[in-house]
Amino acid sequence: MSLTNAPARARALYDARRTRTPIAPFTDTDPTLGMADGYAVQRELTDLLLADGDRIAGYKVGLTSEPMQKLIGVDSPDYGPVLASTLYRDGAEIPLSRFIAPRVEAEIVFVLGERLAGPGVTVARARTAIAGAVAGMEIIDSRIADWRVKIADTVADLASNGAMAFASRLIPLADLDVRLLGMTLTRNGELVDTGAGAAALGDPVAVVAWLANVLGENGVALEPGHLIMTGALHAAVPMTPGDVFRAEFDRLGAVTVRVGT
Repeated sequence: MSLTNAPARARALYDARRTRTPIAPFTDTDPTLGMADGYAVQRELTDLLLADGDRIAGYKVGLTSEPMQKLIGVDSPDYGPVLASTLYRDGAEIPLSRFIAPRVEAEIVFVLGERLAGPGVTVARARTAIAGAVAGMEIIDSRIADWRVKIADTVADLASNGAMAFASRLIPLADLDVRLLGMTLTRNGELVDTGAGAAALGDPVAVVAWLANVLGENGVALEPGHLIMTGALHAAVPMTPGDVFRAEFDRLGAVTVRVGT
C-alpha cells in the first residue's frame, strides 16, 4: 500500500465513523493488504481522532483465541487504541445510534499501575505492572459493510473497537488466577453465553505482555491508568434497543449495560 493510500483510507474510515455509513472492505479492491497495511491506516485514523480532541485511554486486544485467529486467517492477536470518548461506566445506557452494527463481548479488563514498555516484557513483569482487574464489556463495531472484514480491514478500523463499559470495583491480582475466572453473560435476564479467562491467549496477563512488546517495537509504552481489554471470552452478541446485558465474573463482580436507541 502506498503512503498516499493510508491517509485516504483513514479518511474514509473517519467519515464512516462520523456519518454512521459503512464503507466497502479495502481488501475488496486490494486483496494483498495485510496486517502491516492495516496498522498504517490505523495510525493515520488515530491521528485524525486525536486531532479532534480525543485521547487514548488504553488499548484493546482482539483475536486472542485460536478459533478467531483461524477464522480471520492469522496466527497472532491484533490491537487498537481505546479512546476516552468511548468509555462508559457500569449501568450506563449506551445509545445504539452511535454505532453501525454493534455487538457486545464480555472481557476481563486490566488497569495499569506502572509504566510498561517493551521489548522483553515477560508475563511475570506484566503482572507486577497491573494495578488490578475489573469486569468489562466491549462494544465491537465495524465501519466496514456487513462485517465483511479481513485482517487488514479490521486492524485499520481500530481493531473493530466501538466502545467499552467497565465496573468501578478494582480487584488486585494477588492470589488471583485470572485464567480460571468464570463468566456468565445474560441478556434481559436470560443466559446467553459463558466463558473463562483462559480463553484470552491462555492467560489474560499474557495479553498485556504481548501488547507491551508489540507497542514497544514502535516506541510506544503502556502508561499508568491505561485500561487494557484482553479479548472476548465468548462469541460476540448483537445488540438491539431495550436490551440489558449483564456480565458476571468470579471474584470481579458484574458489569451491566443498557442499550438505548
